[in-house]
Amino acid sequence: MKKLLLINPVGRRSGFLLSRFSTVQPLSLAYVASVTPSDWQVSIVDEVFGDVGAREADLVGITAFTSNINRAYQLADAYRAAGIKVVLGGIHASMLPDEALRHADAVVVGEAERIWGKVLQDLEDGCMAGVYSGPWLDLENSPPRPRRDLLNPGYMFQSVQTSRGCPFNCEFCSVSTYLGTAYRQRSADDVLDELSGIRSRYILFLDDNLVGYSSKSKDRAKLLFEGMIRKGLKKRWWMQTSINSADDDELLRLAARSGCMFAFVGFESISTETLRDMKKGINIKIGVENYRKVVKAFHRNGMGVTGAFISGNDYESVTYYKQLARFLVSAGIDAVQFAILTPLPGTALMERMKREGRLLYECFPEDWSKYRLSHVVHKTIGVDAATIYQGENFVKSHLYRFPVNQFRMIRSVLAIRRPVSFFAVSRLNQAYKKAWQGAHYYRKHPSFSQI
Repeated sequence: MKKLLLINPVGRRSGFLLSRFSTVQPLSLAYVASVTPSDWQVSIVDEVFGDVGAREADLVGITAFTSNINRAYQLADAYRAAGIKVVLGGIHASMLPDEALRHADAVVVGEAERIWGKVLQDLEDGCMAGVYSGPWLDLENSPPRPRRDLLNPGYMFQSVQTSRGCPFNCEFCSVSTYLGTAYRQRSADDVLDELSGIRSRYILFLDDNLVGYSSKSKDRAKLLFEGMIRKGLKKRWWMQTSINSADDDELLRLAARSGCMFAFVGFESISTETLRDMKKGINIKIGVENYRKVVKAFHRNGMGVTGAFISGNDYESVTYYKQLARFLVSAGIDAVQFAILTPLPGTALMERMKREGRLLYECFPEDWSKYRLSHVVHKTIGVDAATIYQGENFVKSHLYRFPVNQFRMIRSVLAIRRPVSFFAVSRLNQAYKKAWQGAHYYRKHPSFSQI
């Protein structure tokens, strides 16, 4: 029997990755496994649980983001040197297929499910080469189910994907380029059927936005939540969603009753001008002045809020970071994820930085190791890199120092009023703190309070 080895590489093990609570399954590989013919023996290896090591295979498939693409190339080069064919896929390879093809026998661009059979047939015919473009999957008509049996049992959360695509075009994001601007959804019944077959109680909805962007998509989310309640699935889960979800109290009540512990929400910035630069239209429409109402809406329904923020935007200042630190505490956001603004392949931000000659590191692929959302990789206007690092350290020092961190957690438990939801956001808060304490800028750059 022919052997297919699917690999999720890890470029660098951070404190966040080392937390079992925050480790995410490589679901894309499980989908590839599901459309692989039965005469192939398939195995999936996630380097979160240790290096791949020496493994026999007739074909190796590797997926990667920009942050771990160099590890993917290293593995690909090693297997090809041993005479084994290699296919690269994932968002980075899809955005830069010519680069990826220098390290692989073939590259799958986009979604693999409907093109994978062609890749395998070409391999058997001895003519596998070049770039294969996978057409977008029709999610309404019985999409394949991932091979969960091949995934490592060590994950706390089982990942479920119910939609793909995004109609927005935020400057820093490549999702709409990668998966299209059409928001494609599985039916609520199809998702419920999959959930019923998952034994684990803990679920991560992997969608970029589970609730969606229209009244139709909100109705589908409500049907899904109602079905989870009706079937008595008793899952504990979390989702990514936009701030417009807070406008619908019925939706939030159903989400909480069906087991939602917390939502990951993209606030991005407390500067309206910065949001305009990002083309973050939905946030501008809701308004920064209403961010607190968004948090309260989730809390009122017994769910925590993990807020995503991007630092390192043009014209940020010491004053801005101090305002942000105060806002995060006063708004009651339970856990905070920070990322430094990074022009990634396939984003409008990357194209603008190229046009303006603002990229600091362009020795690719080696320099992709710096494009990890934790390193300033382009020339900023009105703020220097040292201020960005110091500013982020200042905000995090403020969040995690005694007694502010303890005050935040006490207020979270009182606001959420559901032990399971509080437990989830407190664990995530600990994971973010651990990641920050292991980051290079924490060690190298003092915060404002230390200057």
